[in-house]
Amino acid sequence: MSETVDLLKLADEIIEGKRLTRNEDLSFFKNCDLDALKQGADRLRKHFKGDNVDLCTIIAGKSGNCGENCKFCAQSAHHHTTCDVYPLLDYDTIYQEAKSNENEGVNRFAIVISGHSPSKEDFEKIIEIYKRLYKDLKISLCASLGFLTNEQFKRLYDAGVRSYHNNIETSRSYFKYICTTHTFEDKVANIRRAQAAGLSVCSGGIIGMGESMDDRIEMALDLSELNVASIPINSLIPIPGTPLDTLKPLGEDEIIRTISMFRYINPESNIRLGAGRKLVSGNGLAAFESGASATITGNMLTTSGSTIKSDRDMLVNLGRKIVNL
Repeated sequence: MSETVDLLKLADEIIEGKRLTRNEDLSFFKNCDLDALKQGADRLRKHFKGDNVDLCTIIAGKSGNCGENCKFCAQSAHHHTTCDVYPLLDYDTIYQEAKSNENEGVNRFAIVISGHSPSKEDFEKIIEIYKRLYKDLKISLCASLGFLTNEQFKRLYDAGVRSYHNNIETSRSYFKYICTTHTFEDKVANIRRAQAAGLSVCSGGIIGMGESMDDRIEMALDLSELNVASIPINSLIPIPGTPLDTLKPLGEDEIIRTISMFRYINPESNIRLGAGRKLVSGNGLAAFESGASATITGNMLTTSGSTIKSDRDMLVNLGRKIVNL
């Protein structure tokens, strides 16, 4: 494809069944007309996802002292940050957050823990927590617990969990510059184990870590080939004490170009806004006009500058529909 590709025609071809692959020259995404790209991405969003918006929230069920060395992360024990450090939260604390989110119309709730994998003791506690949440609440359940075995994924599913979050973080090519304590292939194998257990996978990553647009295109293709249902896109807000703390945050146009590109390559997935939304106009509004169809929300640090109510108000004003439980 050339740099003069007709982006709206391409969007229509994707609606008719075409899918972009790594066998094609997708370099046009780097410098094509941004307004046309946004328009085409929104057309794809409208066709494949409609006006419904998927809202999810998370709770940091266990924080800090992570043995992995991901360069972006405040919770890595390899870095020197001021992140909170605490063990696994109790059921009542987690339940109150999940119930509050449910009452505000959130679709899905996830427990996120730090570390490569949960200890055997913590995993057993987590299974019991999910069993109780599944019994006590209507909100759909997700988990983000790092690397698990086939049997552990099966037990999560049996406990009522239906989604699993495990970001690939960046492209296969760039991953070694971001983390060396586990590999990109480890991530892929974990995602496939989750899918084999019947779980819908949420996997995306972070942009603005020094990678190129070519890396982002490669990442979008990696996720397409994995048939990932939900793709969170986070924009790096450098954290003091991490190896990436001197990087300059991305500009809005580059973030929007990336989100729109992800929609073209993953037309049927939920393209989900994550961290760094304050870098986009209207605290994410511009992204919802450019292909995004979902967001991480919550009255918490991850979505700094927004609340569940402000997100709902913004989306309703945009004409989107939030389906209450």
